[in-house]
Amino acid sequence: MTIKDIAKQCSVSVSTVSRVLNDRPDVSEDVRRKVLSAIKNSNYIPNNSARDLVRTKSDAVGLVVRGVSNPFYTDIIRAIERTITDAGFTMVMQQIGTCDDEVKCGAVMEREKRLQGIVFLGGRFDYTPADLAMLNVPFVCCSYSNRYGTLIEGEYSSVSIADGDTAQQAVEGVYRHGDPAGGGGGGCPRHGHRRIAALISRPDDQSISQLRYEGYIQALESHGIPVDPELVICTGGFGAKDAYRAVQEKMAENVDFTALFAIADSMAIGAMRALMDAGRRIPEDCSVIAIDGLELSAYIEPPLTTLCQPMEEMGRRSAEILLDMVRHKGSHACELLPTTLRQGRSVAAPG
Repeated sequence: MTIKDIAKQCSVSVSTVSRVLNDRPDVSEDVRRKVLSAIKNSNYIPNNSARDLVRTKSDAVGLVVRGVSNPFYTDIIRAIERTITDAGFTMVMQQIGTCDDEVKCGAVMEREKRLQGIVFLGGRFDYTPADLAMLNVPFVCCSYSNRYGTLIEGEYSSVSIADGDTAQQAVEGVYRHGDPAGGGGGGCPRHGHRRIAALISRPDDQSISQLRYEGYIQALESHGIPVDPELVICTGGFGAKDAYRAVQEKMAENVDFTALFAIADSMAIGAMRALMDAGRRIPEDCSVIAIDGLELSAYIEPPLTTLCQPMEEMGRRSAEILLDMVRHKGSHACELLPTTLRQGRSVAAPG
């Protein structure tokens, strides 16, 4: 008899059985009694080593970062560390590659560092209950959600922005001459850019790139603008160098566009360099708008118009939610934080 057999017998997820075994609070009493009864009747013997580990934990809280060199993460990491240390805990950070599994890494850290909880900064959007069964401590997804997974509400915590809605707002910004709130000069939105390119990593990665690409599509469709595959520029990454190369190659194909939406500031910076190197003026020949709000993007020329994520608040709230679950056995929570427009000089009406 295994934990999967117990889960199947009780018609619950493997992670639910795991939470019962570890006396977690986020399980209803009816389900708890049902699982415990099945365990007793089946003579199932749980792996006590993991449970014993929970009882002898240190004051360590883990932070698993997918790509620590990403400039977007800097303020988030600082806020997480400050919140954790102010609460009397120690932060243990582990960097992983873009193709590594953050949950497996977290499970290893949990055992080796005797963690009380984990914040995952950057990760997959498609968790299943089986994926999380290996974790015996609370966790929070920071900067992303479980949009493409099968977890139900109450099985995970996350703090992020509404990526699709924010992307739609950004594209509306160039369509309405740079004002995502709806102004196009004179207080009345006018028809603006219609040849709007999208600079994304991949359209089907079940991650931020796909979510923001879907927002781009929704914005175009809401104004009756067909999606032109020629205007979708895929970089395969989120760096400025990848974006520079991809935009350079697209312009070499003589594809015409008067505006460009980049899913990240770092990509917009690379794209702007490619446009200017090709002799295109920003914003006179091509408007550029993005999402993130990196400090650097305010100091390039022209300054980038971007929708800023509340990075410090995102890190602080992720740590606070985790600490509430660690110290008070609080419930899971999923929060969406608002973005704010930082108006640069990279967007104008089409010439």
